[in-house]
Amino acid sequence: MRKFGLIGFPLSHSFSPGYFANKFAEEGLNNCVYESYPLKAINELKQLLEKNKDLEGLNVTIPYKKKVIRFLDEGSNEVKKIVACNCIKIKDGKLIGYNTDVSGFELSLLSLLQPHHTKALVMGTGGAAAAIKYVLNKMKIDFLFVSRYKKIGRNFITYSDVTKNVLKEYTLIINTTPLGMFPDIDQYPAIPYQYLTGHHYLFDCIYNPAETQFLKKGKEQGAITKNGEDMLVIQADESWRIWNN
Repeated sequence: MRKFGLIGFPLSHSFSPGYFANKFAEEGLNNCVYESYPLKAINELKQLLEKNKDLEGLNVTIPYKKKVIRFLDEGSNEVKKIVACNCIKIKDGKLIGYNTDVSGFELSLLSLLQPHHTKALVMGTGGAAAAIKYVLNKMKIDFLFVSRYKKIGRNFITYSDVTKNVLKEYTLIINTTPLGMFPDIDQYPAIPYQYLTGHHYLFDCIYNPAETQFLKKGKEQGAITKNGEDMLVIQADESWRIWNN
C-alpha cells in the first residue's frame, strides 16, 4: 500500500484528505491511501515518521510550513528562497522539500488578474505569504505586507495603516490569514471595505467557506473576488506529480 498524508494542526476541515480520497477512487488507485496526521508540535514529526516508515509523501499546512524546514534533508530552489515548505517527498529515508504554493497561487491568481493590478496588499506573514511574496516578485507586482503588529521593514504596515488612499493605490488584496475559515466564518481582516471599488481584486487563500466575509464584503463593493479552491487543486496535483516523479 502506498501511503501519503498531511501534517498540521488542526486538520479537521483540511482540503487535501477529501481531494485525494476522491482522486484515488475515481482513478481506481486501490493501492493508495492519504491520511491526516494532526501534530500538536512539529517535533512530533520524527515520531510519526518512525511509526510510518512506508510514507512516500506529506503535505504540510498551518502552522508548520516554516517550522518543518529544519527536518528536511534537501530542498528545492523555491524552498531555499522562500524558507517555507508545503510538500515533502520521502525517498530512501530522506525528506526532500518542495513548495507547491508557488505554482498554485500563480496560476490561480492569473485567471482574473487585470493590467491595472500592479500593487498588492498581502494580509498575513506566515508560510503562505512567503510563497506569495516570491510569486509577486516574479510577476513584478509591488506589495506591502499587512500585519496586526508593527514590524521592522519598508514593506510592512499594520491594519490601521490601510486607508482610503492606500486602497486607491493597492488594488490587489490577498488574504493569507485564517480569518474567516470554517468554523469561524464571521471573522474577516479589518480593512475599510467601504473604499473598495470595481477596480479591486480580492483573493482569499481560504476555500471553506467558498465565500468568506472578506470576499463577500469585497463583492458588495463591486470587486473581483476569488477563493482558494483552484489554488489548492493545483497544489494537490503538483504534489502528486512530485511524489510520482
